[in-house]
Amino acid sequence: MPSAGLAPRRIVQLSALFAMLAFFTAQIASALLPNVQVFVAASAAGLLLDLYLQYRDPGLVSVLGKVRFDVTVRQLLRDMLVLVGLLRIDGINPTHEQAPLLVGICAFYALHFSCHAVSVLVRRTRSLPIVTRNIDASALRLTAAPPRILARRQGHRLLAFSLPTTAGLLVTAATTNAVWGAVGEGIALVLALGGTVYLGTWLLPKKRAKSEAKVMEWVDQWLADYQPTVAMYFSGGSTSAYQANMWLSTLSQIDAKPLIVLRERFMVQKIDATDVPIICFPKVSTMFSLENSTLKMMLHPANAAKTSQVLRIPTIKHAFINHGESDKLSSCNPYAKAYDEVWVAGPAARERYALAEVGVEDKNIVEVGRPQLTPIRLFSGPPTGTYTTVLYAPTWEGWDGNPGNTSVVLAGENIVRHLLADEGVRLLYKPHPMTGSVDPRAGRANERIMAMIREANTRRSGARPGPEAAAELARRTAELDTLTSTSFRNSADEMERMLLQGAPRGDREAEIALATTAWESAFWASFPEWEHQIITAARPAIFACFNRADLLISDVSSVVSDWLSSEKPYAVANTSGLPEAAFRAGFPTVSAGAILTPAADGVPALLEAVRHPERDTFTAARAELKEHLLGPSDPPSLARFDAAIADLCTKADERRVRMNSRLAAEIPSQRGAAEETAHESDQGLGPDSDSEDSGAEDSVNA
Repeated sequence: MPSAGLAPRRIVQLSALFAMLAFFTAQIASALLPNVQVFVAASAAGLLLDLYLQYRDPGLVSVLGKVRFDVTVRQLLRDMLVLVGLLRIDGINPTHEQAPLLVGICAFYALHFSCHAVSVLVRRTRSLPIVTRNIDASALRLTAAPPRILARRQGHRLLAFSLPTTAGLLVTAATTNAVWGAVGEGIALVLALGGTVYLGTWLLPKKRAKSEAKVMEWVDQWLADYQPTVAMYFSGGSTSAYQANMWLSTLSQIDAKPLIVLRERFMVQKIDATDVPIICFPKVSTMFSLENSTLKMMLHPANAAKTSQVLRIPTIKHAFINHGESDKLSSCNPYAKAYDEVWVAGPAARERYALAEVGVEDKNIVEVGRPQLTPIRLFSGPPTGTYTTVLYAPTWEGWDGNPGNTSVVLAGENIVRHLLADEGVRLLYKPHPMTGSVDPRAGRANERIMAMIREANTRRSGARPGPEAAAELARRTAELDTLTSTSFRNSADEMERMLLQGAPRGDREAEIALATTAWESAFWASFPEWEHQIITAARPAIFACFNRADLLISDVSSVVSDWLSSEKPYAVANTSGLPEAAFRAGFPTVSAGAILTPAADGVPALLEAVRHPERDTFTAARAELKEHLLGPSDPPSLARFDAAIADLCTKADERRVRMNSRLAAEIPSQRGAAEETAHESDQGLGPDSDSEDSGAEDSVNA
């Protein structure tokens, strides 16, 4: 759904576009008349507006580029009109004064295009076949990037370097003194030549990275030294990084040498802070370096088109761990049968695969629990404070248009209305970040829900935390940001980021965990207890909201499965159109919770059951469903996860032994056959000794 501020933004963009066209029109008309004052003003305003848009609204100028009216064309037109205007102004000699100015402009554009050619060469030399993070790659002779205006911003460079030329020529137009134009062009030529030469220094050997062959040799050596055994493989779009990030804490705790393998260059910066080494292999050919490494198995949190490429490596075993489990069909994708094993949380997922009949055999399913759910606290009784905290966390609408995917469209406003009507409720609203990305109705409903919550807050009053609470939150935010992010210069490119994100410093993940806990405490303390919250940022995370809430209202999604680890009450909205009995039968994760209709009439009774546990009829069912969905609590999930890793690594080792034995048996037999053939040839018995007659006979037999 379009955001509320999008319409004014479009108005501003259209205004800027019309202003640009108006300046060009005024420049043409005033050059032909001529009208020096209008000509100078329109020419200067057009250049300044273009330069402003390059920095403040690159989206608009990119649209102009799509219609072939890019920055180079615009500036060429602007300079041509300036020269035309000079021809029409009395007092300027076209032969002795304007001709040199024309030559100067041509020389400037020649240098501009030369600088662009050099920038292309520099970018190519700085594009490595792999990208790393948390790995000391200084041996690759990594260097800082050249200034962005020289290397990657040709539009910014052209306009900025054109300023002296345009200024000089316009002063010439106003004074009819060609010296000013010559001075401006001279300054522009010096800037362009100096920028080109300076940029060219990045092509010198001391600033060039090693060749692709040398880089891959370094990768092979690093793999041999580090000796990874388990890797998490991930490929996806820019919004899918959360699917890998949810497994980072688990990956850093396993009893193995972990590695993260990515396929898209941009994804290297999308992965959250971690100490685990990261290697991105953009090309398939470079990724096959893993085949000769010590890597034994890979964990796959998501299916992707590029997953099939890594499955071709025969020395590595593969386990699908998914990025969440729910009763939706997407949790039983037929692609899962491509993996050696499918790791699930508990028996429910095993049954789900059996019912789905997608080709995943029961023997290949391994129950490992959900090790990342450890931070979720267990149910400790009914709410004891003034307010009952309710977390409403609907999922998004999905790709298939099923009305049962999300409750936002049909039930969201009714759910929130009933919750806000209870003076003893504090609502935490955390919609899925992709809400409205497919169905605009979901986006509009989401906006209305947030408006309802803001209005409800205006009707509440009470004491607020003092300024020290806000100061503490700001301090904790800065501390956490320092730990979780790496600050880069605007000019930093991929190679410079690799240089800055080398070997990790100490136990950063432990520091981040402590800082996150402190930040969460400061966050909740910065708001009054009675204030409803709309949570759309990455912080606080969903698990932090779990620990603050007494009740969850959600949809059929992995959020419900994760919430069950707390054994707290929950409800699921039924917007599928199915009767309640069929809904419970079709989606086992809802069997231990209350079911809400689109009208959400059951919310008051649900709140009473939360406040008075004796009215809660699902207490025992939640404990049973928790074990059915997530597996037993003993041994801990991480221990079961480690055991599954050890078992699959053993299978990989056993396969390697069998393959090596088979190769050892086949190679001598092939050598023996070759020697026997050579001996027969020496005795005149081989095929090379056939006579013409025998050859003719063979030809007839053929």
